[in-house]
Amino acid sequence: MLRYSRLIEATYAGDYRVNLKFSDGVAGCVDLSDQLWGYYHEPLKDKQLFSQLRIDPEVAALVWPNGADMAPEIIYERALQAAGKNK
Repeated sequence: MLRYSRLIEATYAGDYRVNLKFSDGVAGCVDLSDQLWGYYHEPLKDKQLFSQLRIDPEVAALVWPNGADMAPEIIYERALQAAGKNK
């Protein structure tokens, strides 16, 4: 059973921020700069590459052309925090 809502919208908001919207109405702008480490995520420090984010339609995760992804439950928690909502 999912403990988070489905990611339905993600748009690049400059620097390492992403505007997110979930199917339950939770929305917020999240800063992912602290997640840009490791083999797949380190290259996303290139803002040109970071800006190419999209939603994988199968799993509703954020993905990038280099194979990097961010799990929907992590970004959902971030969106909740950005919206000022407690789970």
